[in-house]
This record gives sequence, C-alpha cells and structure tokens, in this order.
Amino acid sequence: MLLPFPTQNIPIQEIPVHKNRRLFIKREDLVHPQVSGNKYWKLFYNVNQYAAGNPGTPYLITFGGAFSNHISAVSAVGSLAGIPTLGIIRGEELQSKWRDNPTLAFAHRNGMNLKFVSREEYRHKEKLSGFLLKEFPEALIIPEGGTNEAAVEGVKMMLDDHTKDFDYLCTAVGTGGTVAGISKYAEDHQKIIGFKAVDDDSLESRICELTSIRNFELIDSHFGGYGKIKDETVRFINDFKRKFEIPLEPIYTGKMMQKVFEMMDEGYFPENSKILCFHTGGLQGIEGANLLLARQNRSLII
Repeated sequence: MLLPFPTQNIPIQEIPVHKNRRLFIKREDLVHPQVSGNKYWKLFYNVNQYAAGNPGTPYLITFGGAFSNHISAVSAVGSLAGIPTLGIIRGEELQSKWRDNPTLAFAHRNGMNLKFVSREEYRHKEKLSGFLLKEFPEALIIPEGGTNEAAVEGVKMMLDDHTKDFDYLCTAVGTGGTVAGISKYAEDHQKIIGFKAVDDDSLESRICELTSIRNFELIDSHFGGYGKIKDETVRFINDFKRKFEIPLEPIYTGKMMQKVFEMMDEGYFPENSKILCFHTGGLQGIEGANLLLARQNRSLII
C-alpha cells in the first residue's frame, strides 16, 4: 500500500462564533504533511489499486494549473513511493518561468516532469489522455483534480463515527469529487452543502454522475471568480488564523469559511444546528497567492 491509512483520528475543532449554532472544522489538512486534505483521500484508492494491479513499470500522469493542489499532491505521492510522475500543465507561457512558481518548483523537486500545453489543448483533455496512453500504456492517468469514481470511494474515509451527529456537512467544490463522496456516504439526516470555488453551471450534473443521492446544495463562494483573491478574503483568513490558530488558503477553504460566516449571520442555519466544515488542505497555495498579492502591493496572507 503506497498511501497508508492514517492511524490517528483527524481532529475536529469547534469555532465558537455563534451562541445558538455550533460550528466545527475537521482538520483534514493534517492528514499528511505533503499530500494533505481531500487530495490524500481522492488519491488513496486510485494509487493503491493501481500499484497493486500493476507489477510492471508504474507511471502517474495528471493535469493541473499553475498553482494546482492536485499537481503538488501527485508529485509528492510519486516522490514518496518512488514512482515517476508527469504533470500536464495548463499554459504554454509557464514554460519559461515555472521556476518562479512555488507549486511547480515543488513538483519538479519531487521529480515530476512538467509538460506545458496551450489552454486550447488543455480543454481537450480526453484527446490528450488518448495520446498519452498510446505513449505510456502502463500509466495511470488521473483526471484534473483527481475526481473519478475511485476518488469518491476514497472521500468516504473523511466520514466516520465522529461526523455522524452533525446536521450540515460543508466542503469547498472544485471538480466535484469531494462533495459527491460526502453526499454518497453521509447519514440520512444530514444535508450537504458544496461551496463552489468556480463559476461553473455544469458542476451539479457532474456531481450527479458520481452520486445518485440528492442531499446536497451548491452555493457560489468564488467571490469574483476562481483564483481571484479579494482584500476582504485576505482579511477574513488572517483574522480567522489569529482568532482560532487555523490557517486557511484563499481559493477553497478560506472562501468557504468566509461564506459560512455570512450565512450564519443571515440566519441560513436553524437554531441549535451543528455544522461541520471540512478543511481540505491546499495550504501550499498560500505562497503562490502571496507572490501575486505582493506584485499588486496588497496585504499578504499571514
């Protein structure tokens, strides 16, 4: 088994912000120092089943953007397991400046080969995958964000006896695999809320392909668009860390928590409800975000 099952329980911390509603956060960011959060679980079955069934020459290939948590995670898995990896990176312009990008530089240090393609080529990932399988027939090609049926099965591991008593389960949504897994394996009484980090109207139909249970709601929480970081989000993240000693990144979990606080103030959650938010990791992205913020002479994430 290349990715072991963690032996310790992932802590659930209460965030005391409202006297009539109880808010908690499950620290999946602590599951592994390099393969953190939902990425660990989305890769868990993908990688372990592939390794068990492939005695030949293993090779992991996947897709991602300049600051992709998924690229970072797959490169770390490859380094830990001694498996070569290839990242197909969106944006030919990064070819000459990837060394200045913290995520891509980290992936390269982990031994990942980087192939840069145009945004037009990247949009046709199925076609690209066909070419790659011809060139590397024994490779495991993991989709962007790691979302597939094996990933949904892995996300089941984020739920346990400690999560059963909550009324609401909340997670950030990028490609949909995490919210699909939580939806599929939640308790009957629980409502699932997915906080969309992307402005993508096709997400719901994709999630429905991965789970037949309609116990979830999707809420926009991209605050201006995927990868866009507003000053109010930076202030929220920094204030959250000072008050609760929990770091958040500005693309997924940070925006989710910002939206959850707004919804609590607006009375979305009934009195006496218990709300659990999943911290899906991705803290490696803070360094890259701060580089962008510094270039714009804006406040940084602490």
